[in-house]
Amino acid sequence: MKALVLKEKNKLAILDMPFKETLGPDDVRIKIHTVGICGSDVHYYTHGKIGNFIVKEPMVLGHEASGTVIEVGKNVKSLKTDDRICMEPGVPDLRSRAVMEGMYNLDPAVVFWATPPYHGCLRETVVHPAMFCFKLPDNVSFAEGALVEPLSVGLQAVKKANVKPGDVALVTGCGTIGILAGLAALAGGCSKVIITDVIQPKLDIAATYGMVPVNIKKQDLMDVVKKETGGWGVDIIFEASGNEAAIASIFQPLCPGGKVVFIGMPVNPVPVDIVAAQAKEARMETVFRYANIYPRAVALLGSGKIDVKPLITDRYKFADAIKAFDYAANPQPRSVKTVIEM
Repeated sequence: MKALVLKEKNKLAILDMPFKETLGPDDVRIKIHTVGICGSDVHYYTHGKIGNFIVKEPMVLGHEASGTVIEVGKNVKSLKTDDRICMEPGVPDLRSRAVMEGMYNLDPAVVFWATPPYHGCLRETVVHPAMFCFKLPDNVSFAEGALVEPLSVGLQAVKKANVKPGDVALVTGCGTIGILAGLAALAGGCSKVIITDVIQPKLDIAATYGMVPVNIKKQDLMDVVKKETGGWGVDIIFEASGNEAAIASIFQPLCPGGKVVFIGMPVNPVPVDIVAAQAKEARMETVFRYANIYPRAVALLGSGKIDVKPLITDRYKFADAIKAFDYAANPQPRSVKTVIEM
């Protein structure tokens, strides 16, 4: 079948791949409809790695996906052919200790689409366990369904932050994950979300959701934080940029006893000011994907509590997938999420 393959760093090709996936009794076969281009996909394309995840062999990209069920295994009762679904891309070893402890996203044996050495889903069809597939409500489009994956990252961050009603949050980085983390924080009970970036059109999109945008090229973040919190500082910081400079000063806007949740993944190791954290007895959490979040994300989209439609700014057909990745690597300032439609 046709697939988008990262042959090596900076080299993509649409190739015929010899996938012969057997449908197991608990699986479904899915015709892929829409795949979002994630920052990790772009990093693999332009850098060939993210931290210790290194592309050593040709790899099919893509993990933010939706599609239609075209075949079901004999044991599958939750889905039927023609169901519109989104798919959680990571499948753990269901017998592992991480699964038993309720942290299946941290299973060392997890098979996650488009994470070396595993192929992704930018191809015509995939076979996937039914228990990691979720039916889309009628009012949720395929493109919105593809955004359930990054929304789940934001919801995982909010869960790890233990948001309380009325908290004030700061999000550093106004990309897809940053905006979705902000939306998740508002849905989770935050009274106010401040969000930073250097790209004004993205901040303008965040502002339409009621977030307080801060262009750090033009504004002093601490002045805004003091104004919005009465000088106390924010209760929670969601670091969604992976930027070394942002991480270096991450504790400055935080209130005493506040919490920082690290979401963004720097390409290389970055320093963290431990003394600055100690001076505020800051609590630190990290996020690696998500666990037991997809049903909540789908429900929030279906209810209209979170609307991701304004974030889908660029659409490409699969035949133009290489062009789509070149664009995603150097997007227009107004761009948030680029999707590929099969």
